[in-house]
Amino acid sequence: MDIYSSIISGTEKGAKKFAVLIDPDKNTLSSLKKIIALSNKSGVDFFFFGGSLLTSDSLDRFILFLKENSDIPVILFPGNSLQVNCNADGILLLSLISGRNPDMLIGKHVISAPFLKASKLEILPTGYMLVESGRLTTVAYMSNTVPIPANKPEIAVCTAMAGEMLGLRLIYMDAGSGAQHPIPLEMIRQVRNAVEVPLIIGGGITSAEAVKDAAKAGADIIVAGNAFESKPELIPVLSNAIR
Repeated sequence: MDIYSSIISGTEKGAKKFAVLIDPDKNTLSSLKKIIALSNKSGVDFFFFGGSLLTSDSLDRFILFLKENSDIPVILFPGNSLQVNCNADGILLLSLISGRNPDMLIGKHVISAPFLKASKLEILPTGYMLVESGRLTTVAYMSNTVPIPANKPEIAVCTAMAGEMLGLRLIYMDAGSGAQHPIPLEMIRQVRNAVEVPLIIGGGITSAEAVKDAAKAGADIIVAGNAFESKPELIPVLSNAIR
């Protein structure tokens, strides 16, 4: 079964999925080995791999290490076109629909399109929405966009609806790495009620309670990563909470 089919199958059954986000700049092979072992034991559904800024040359090495030591699908979560790698299983082809930066809406996609077309990566067209989190995050700074205000769920609803109407197959609402606050539950609920495509929620999720709350509000896939950099033992805690 391909990645998107597995996501749709889960949403139809009401089964939530959990993804561990791995930033290559914030890990070593040693820390990655521990993350993999805990993820394998905890029933993690996906590895999301990438970051807003890549300053090391570890991309290819880390992806191959993940593939060699786990059967968990590796999905690229690219901050730019340089993070495309054919050794992964799939890629979230992110269109930053919450912003007005044309490079993040279509520009980078044009550059990457020939490589993606020739690769065996499963392409997952994704409407990416940044939501205010209480502090300036790396992704907001690097993308040169303004996040959706956390107290304006109607903007998030209209943005998600537009993304779905444009044919994007996933909506990803993200508070950003190291977010001070997760996405408000009322915003998640309203977006969930407004669109039919699977909804991914990430940023600021650091506890089992936050995972459960996001799932109950309507998230189909919950993503966490920053919390594991200092406490990888949280992986089974958060993964089990979503079950």
